[in-house]
Amino acid sequence: MTDPSPPRRHWRRWVLLVYILLVGVSHLVRARRRVEPTPREGETVQLVQPVRGDAVVDGVVQLAFRDDHPPLPDSARPVVVLAHGSPGDNGAFWRLAPALGERFRVIAPDLPGFGASSHRIPDYSFRAHARYLLELLDSLGIERAHLVGFSMGGGVVLNMYDLAPERVSSVVLLSAIGVQELELMGDYQLNHAVHGLQLAGLWLLREATPHMGLLDDGGLSYEYARNFFDSDQRPLRHILERFRPPMLIIHGDKDPLVPPPAAVEHHRIVPQSELRMLDGNHFMTFLQPDRIAPLLTDWVERVEAGQALTRTQAPPDRVARAEVPFDPRSVPPAEGFSLAVLMVLIAGATLVSEDLTAIGTGLMVARGTIPFWWGTAACFFGITLGDMMLFFAGRWIGRPALRLAPFRWFVSEGEVERSSAWFRKRGGAFVLASRFTPGTRTATYFASGMLHTSFWWFAFYFIVAGVLWTPLLVGLSAAFGAQMADRLVYFEEHALAFLLVMALVVLVVLKLGVPMLTHRGRRLLRARWWRMRRWECWPPVVFYPPVVAYVLGLGLRHRSLTLFTAANPAMPLGGFVGESKSTILAALDRGAPGTVAATLAVDPRDPPDRRVAAVRAFMEERGLTLPVVVKPDVGERGRGVCIVREPAALEKALRSIEELTLVQEYVGGHEYGVFYYRRPEEPHGRVCSITDKRPLAVTGDGHRSLERLILDDPRAVLSARQLFRRLASRLVEIPAAGEEVVLVEIGTHARGARFVNGWALRSEALERAVDHLAQGYSGFHFGRFDLRVPDEAALRDGRDLRVIELNGVTSEATHIYDPDTPLREAYRTLFAQWRLAFEIGAANRARGAPVASLGELMVALFHRVRRPSRG
Repeated sequence: MTDPSPPRRHWRRWVLLVYILLVGVSHLVRARRRVEPTPREGETVQLVQPVRGDAVVDGVVQLAFRDDHPPLPDSARPVVVLAHGSPGDNGAFWRLAPALGERFRVIAPDLPGFGASSHRIPDYSFRAHARYLLELLDSLGIERAHLVGFSMGGGVVLNMYDLAPERVSSVVLLSAIGVQELELMGDYQLNHAVHGLQLAGLWLLREATPHMGLLDDGGLSYEYARNFFDSDQRPLRHILERFRPPMLIIHGDKDPLVPPPAAVEHHRIVPQSELRMLDGNHFMTFLQPDRIAPLLTDWVERVEAGQALTRTQAPPDRVARAEVPFDPRSVPPAEGFSLAVLMVLIAGATLVSEDLTAIGTGLMVARGTIPFWWGTAACFFGITLGDMMLFFAGRWIGRPALRLAPFRWFVSEGEVERSSAWFRKRGGAFVLASRFTPGTRTATYFASGMLHTSFWWFAFYFIVAGVLWTPLLVGLSAAFGAQMADRLVYFEEHALAFLLVMALVVLVVLKLGVPMLTHRGRRLLRARWWRMRRWECWPPVVFYPPVVAYVLGLGLRHRSLTLFTAANPAMPLGGFVGESKSTILAALDRGAPGTVAATLAVDPRDPPDRRVAAVRAFMEERGLTLPVVVKPDVGERGRGVCIVREPAALEKALRSIEELTLVQEYVGGHEYGVFYYRRPEEPHGRVCSITDKRPLAVTGDGHRSLERLILDDPRAVLSARQLFRRLASRLVEIPAAGEEVVLVEIGTHARGARFVNGWALRSEALERAVDHLAQGYSGFHFGRFDLRVPDEAALRDGRDLRVIELNGVTSEATHIYDPDTPLREAYRTLFAQWRLAFEIGAANRARGAPVASLGELMVALFHRVRRPSRG
């Protein structure tokens, strides 16, 4: 029988290698092409200094521009500067500039990042672009100019005025952006997040695809995304409110990119401005220049003749309206193209978080940004698309997809197993219920596809659930958001904070409120509280810092941070990390034959068929039958340990190993952890800790499912989430009355086994037997034996001991994990244990035993962290 897995992995590796090679070639091609762009016909180049924010930095930036001169003396021709939008270049004015050039000197630059100007600059914001244009005017000896800002160029010319108001004769906002409140979602932070996602996507497309430079010069380029991401529209309102020269606003009444209400608001807050609302869209500038050119010509001539108003000449009623604070409720709802953009963004956001997107949409509904049914439809469409993708991924790819990104980020095989079991039992009701139970949807929809559920049947239940859930969540968020918005005077300034608070409230409701509605949720919440209160359940990062601090103190006292590595000269690093179980067990077996469980080390470098054959031969030679124990040769806390009871499962495990793995005889009976130490100068050692490792089990009653039994058991519920993953396919089983179901056979506390202080079982006979075992392994002084014995009497008598593991200096006196052990006593025991390890290490060092260097220890720890961790 051949193994199909390696060829698949081999094929995938080749695909990955080819992809990496093509991306590398693409980067080389792009690097060779990465030179300053070539100016087009009619363009001139001026070298200016790079700008970052408001500061000029070292370097050189190429600035290309067109300079159209009318046939008039220099002193008689007004200067008009045309600033294009993003994405784009001065080509936006190629038909407009010549018409203006008959009367004025027209400067039409390619803003840095676009066209024939330098593309690699430190700052792409329109604030930086304003400084570049001022540098250009300086280099050309131009003192004052009329500024025309098209689209994003509106931000550029307004910032030019803010930086140098004395150099601005007038400003024309041509289909131009301005106040933040009327841009996209109306809030800087939200818009900035959208632009950040856009930037990340375009950067990834440019850098991670082998396009050979074809995407470097496109319209929706990285430079365009940086322009939006680097720019901040919030100051533009204040600039407009302080603006004093004449201003002309030209806008299309059907503009899909900058809403016409933005032009109306600009006209209101600049009381001297003139507004020309035309029948047209955002692209009138280059599609209908014959309509725009006369307006600009007439405007510049009137300004030059002193016939256009300045702020001091503005009518009093206009000034009064300009001084009225902006009312966020006056923002009209998105429509047309803007509405379409928002709906696409909402639908896309549901792929990240369905519920939070629905909440955010409700807030936009409350604010009047988007109509309720349009927002709900966008949420429903995105939710449907994403969850149908999960269904078809389960249908077409199945379980292998769970090992691939992005599916493995959101759902595990255990979750799918559990959902599959419930799905087989409850079908459509489970699909319907999962929509109202956050945390179960991904696994449920994937499992539905994997089980080849009828698409139309699944879609019916799915759509019914979505139709009920989506309007409910959006509507609740909109209603609550509307009430809160009425009480927030500065809602616009605090929109992001409000959204975050709302999201936090909803998350609390989802994480606490919703679980409280079910027995399962209540028990899991209670288990989480119990785990927080019981120190034995604390994660290592919480429990061990005092121990680490104490060990460092011991190291300073003994003038060697690694002295403990000499406690067991027979083990690498004293058994601190990376010790080989097979090597230790082989040495023990030589010293005390027949006391060690039969063990075979399986090398992952051997072909799969050879591994299987070697294990079969080993079991036949030793007279072993299933079950057997399979575990990594290097590991701790039960990592990767499993008891294999079926031939197919054993073969599958052997074919999938990726590190040196042990196949060990399964020894029945009771398991105990016995901690032993012997000072080098003493003839005999001592037992200082005994732990009774009791398997975790529940007893059936003929009514409750295995899941319910786990939830109702005060000990099992503490490890419920782990058990649910491991026993996913069995959770719906109903054990018979009186039937004991062993949940954890392996004597590992991290897996859920109960540890009980077994000091009462200590006897001289046991101590002599353990001392005999230890002294048969020359160079061992300190560590814990994991033993299997038929019963308590055998342990007390020191007979029929079978060693399944021996751990070195980092093993613990595990009786401390008895639930009745106070935290203070646990730390006292561990401190005494480490103190003893340093003392034994010092004695062995005096006898010539080597002490590992700190560098050796760090390298070993690094390799341990890199080792795959499979549980």
